[in-house]
Amino acid sequence: MNTVELKRTANDIRKGIINAVYHAKCGHPGGSLSSADIFTYLFFEEMNIDPKNPKKEDRDRFVLSKGHVAPGYYSTLANRGFFPTEDLETLRKLGSYLQGHPDMKHIPGVDMSSGSLGQGISAAVGMALSAKLSKDDYRVYTLLGDGEIQEGQVWEASMFAGHRKLDNLVVIVDNNGLQIDGAIADVCNPYPIVDKFKAFNFHVIEADAHDFESLKAAFDEAKKTKGMPSAIIAKSTKGKGVSFMENQASWHGAAPNAEQYAVAMADLEKAGEV
Repeated sequence: MNTVELKRTANDIRKGIINAVYHAKCGHPGGSLSSADIFTYLFFEEMNIDPKNPKKEDRDRFVLSKGHVAPGYYSTLANRGFFPTEDLETLRKLGSYLQGHPDMKHIPGVDMSSGSLGQGISAAVGMALSAKLSKDDYRVYTLLGDGEIQEGQVWEASMFAGHRKLDNLVVIVDNNGLQIDGAIADVCNPYPIVDKFKAFNFHVIEADAHDFESLKAAFDEAKKTKGMPSAIIAKSTKGKGVSFMENQASWHGAAPNAEQYAVAMADLEKAGEV
């Protein structure tokens, strides 16, 4: 895909996020929207995956460590062809396979059930180690929130990954600066994030989460890095693409009402035209 196609796809994914959360009347739009471009690049450009064969053995693996942004993950999988986009409107509804957090047993394309913050990266590290032990060449990607990295388990997993030189592992931090209680710097400051990952023997790359050329350069650099895992610290905007949600912690876990839904979709329609 070229940059224009990636931007159009990311915009469609954002529409799916808003549509899903609106119909569910609950969910997490803020972090889903900030991650949308990262999801787009991973699933439409970077990863070796096949929607027609979600469990193929040589596929790259992805773990959504910050599992609460499932609306972004689901919208990406739907737009990539793993299941119908119409199903996004069943998010969190009784009987729907699209639960509030990813479920590997019922959702095509999901490699790991996640939601308990801090645990996803440990599963991803295990997958990367497994690939090394079995001499498989698939790569493992995991997306973390910058509030999530306040969890101690994140650093235990990182210590292990650095020690074992897991160069098939890419950790992406969606650095939007906000969590449910406010600014991460005020709640429990994780900065300097770059230096922390370096201290755990990661090759660290900084990127603009909303610039596809920046994301391409970051993932290309990670792929070329040997002998150590990579961490991409992706600077992003919470609620990206929806005017009244941008940089507002209050939209971490809230659903728009009918009037807000109309404004959000109008914002995204306008962005699509551009």
